[in-house]
Amino acid sequence: MNPPHTGPFRPLPDIIYADDFDCGLQGWTGLIGNYEHSLDSILPEYRDLRPPMLSNATTWDTGTGGSATGTYSMKLATRAKSRSLAVGVKRTTYPVACPLQLEMLFTFKPEASQLRLSLADVGAVGIIFDLQDAQRRVMPHLRYLNAINGELAGRWQFKQRSPTFHDIGDSGDTVSHFHLGPDGWQDLPGGDQRLCYNEIATKQNWHYLRVGFDLATMSFTALQCNDRHFDVSTLEPMTMPSMPNLWCMLNVVLFAEASADRRAFFYADSVLLSADFDAAKKDGR
Repeated sequence: MNPPHTGPFRPLPDIIYADDFDCGLQGWTGLIGNYEHSLDSILPEYRDLRPPMLSNATTWDTGTGGSATGTYSMKLATRAKSRSLAVGVKRTTYPVACPLQLEMLFTFKPEASQLRLSLADVGAVGIIFDLQDAQRRVMPHLRYLNAINGELAGRWQFKQRSPTFHDIGDSGDTVSHFHLGPDGWQDLPGGDQRLCYNEIATKQNWHYLRVGFDLATMSFTALQCNDRHFDVSTLEPMTMPSMPNLWCMLNVVLFAEASADRRAFFYADSVLLSADFDAAKKDGR
């Protein structure tokens, strides 16, 4: 990517990864549900999540638009069905429990298959961390609810309540839970925000997003989108007991949801995940 200290990015001292999708998908992949012995054991909700792809933003009227800073972005495209989901995940681990910061440039719009604006056809776009330390698995959820039931919403939400776990297979070693459903989302206090959305469905404006989270306290530290800084001090992330084999897990998930029977597109130009490893030493961690 371009040097991460240019443009809107202001990373913490230690770069975990700086993904520029001009260089490919950079380890981002589709999300598939857990299974054992047979793919038929995957929970139904996981069976049709659309994976990420590369896009140069070609449209029928203006040609190829590229990304915000180059040629390609990572694109999540739902099916043309209300509440269809597209999900991309990058799976890493962390070397020390310390502050994290994720920054990205993103945009979203419906598929330009009709000659109208169709702003309310995109339901939501969001980001999830999937983390684990020695005591707990923590899954901070954030989404921008763009529209619901055909009506514009324009507000940030979070999810705290853990969904039900289901045994997968018959060995007792594998479980699964579906946490991306429409239930359980709560409005972020003061989380209303209008985002720039251009006049026709083939135009798009890129937005800056910054999310801060502390692995030591397992708590949110920041949420900024464009010029708005939101108070996340009272947010409680989704938390559950630690699970086998997931020690020091640091996964990042991006997702899009359709609000109508039309494909919703979510684009990430670049994703920068940074940390402050020395903060752990200062705090005696």
